[in-house]
Amino acid sequence: MTDNPDLKNIVSLALAKKQEAEKRETQSEASKHIRLVPFSELKLGAGRRYLVKGLIPRTGMTVIWGPPKCGKSFWLFDCLMHVALAWEYRGRRVHPGPVVYCAFEGQGGIGARVEAFRLSRMDNHEGEVPFCLQSVTLDLVKDHLALIQAIRDALGHHPPSVVALDTLNRSLAGSESSDEDMAAYIRAADAISKAFECAVVIVHHCGHNDARMRGHSSLIAALDAELSVKRGDDNSIVVKVERLKDGQEGEEFVSKLESVVVGVDEDGEEITSCVVVSHEGHSARRSSSWPKGLKVVHEAISEALLRAGIDHVVGGDGPIVKAASVKLAREIHNQRYVSTGDGNRFEAERKAWARNFKQARDNNLIGAAHIGGEELIWLTH
Repeated sequence: MTDNPDLKNIVSLALAKKQEAEKRETQSEASKHIRLVPFSELKLGAGRRYLVKGLIPRTGMTVIWGPPKCGKSFWLFDCLMHVALAWEYRGRRVHPGPVVYCAFEGQGGIGARVEAFRLSRMDNHEGEVPFCLQSVTLDLVKDHLALIQAIRDALGHHPPSVVALDTLNRSLAGSESSDEDMAAYIRAADAISKAFECAVVIVHHCGHNDARMRGHSSLIAALDAELSVKRGDDNSIVVKVERLKDGQEGEEFVSKLESVVVGVDEDGEEITSCVVVSHEGHSARRSSSWPKGLKVVHEAISEALLRAGIDHVVGGDGPIVKAASVKLAREIHNQRYVSTGDGNRFEAERKAWARNFKQARDNNLIGAAHIGGEELIWLTH
């Protein structure tokens, strides 16, 4: 009977129909979770978008990277203590809530860092501080579900506003340069963010030339924000917003470390740590000083200053600045300008220069003066 070809065809056809029906049922179940929202229903969300306004997004992944010993961990600890204590950070609102700080390296110094902050900043504070330290080194890919459960057990119905992972290298069992290993790490970090609808902030190292973060490029693509950290010429800590989805980029925060005596050791010698304070005489520089629309003009002026900048005393008795001829900056702008239309490129470039040059002057982004029949220009921001 099994050798009957007609019967075989009937069985095969029935099996195919069953598989097709199961496929349609599966697709139907999946479609119940999918909804296409019409344009008329799309509205601006009113919820808080930032953990720290204009610096760290409320949810998703942020990486803070820089060379060793540049102050990354000190700065992040200080910033997140403001979140835990519901304090504004450098005049910026925070989304307050519990902080979970995973110290995967340098655990021995965390206690002194906490004590330094307590002694120097919390004289008038009363009550508990919703800040929890996790000091066991983990393989995040393998252990992230256990970490999520540990956070739930510890915090109960008060989910964290942020989970910090310090550092990526010490919590990744594989290779930072492997697309497979980095993709698994990103999925683990994203699972933590989604479990609590919180920010995940990862401390990371830079490459050999200090110009970019280390590791596979897939990490950059997955980020909601990227902050770089470097030491200034005066040993200050300079944090720069390199990338920020739907936010201003290029802003800098300048800080310094201040030594604090936190106790004495068994030999009677002082134990010290540091706290982060805003650098006197320095302030955050906002990228809004030079809007993206003025990028080509800014680049042209900067290039002119590099090529032929001279010392110029503003007003005859003011500060000394590097100045260059407007003519040279104009020539460089003409070389770099790319027309976005099909019309006359020369006329479009002329109008773009005139319009953007005027905007830069009106906003006090540049200074200019006529000296010996030549117009000089310099940057004020």
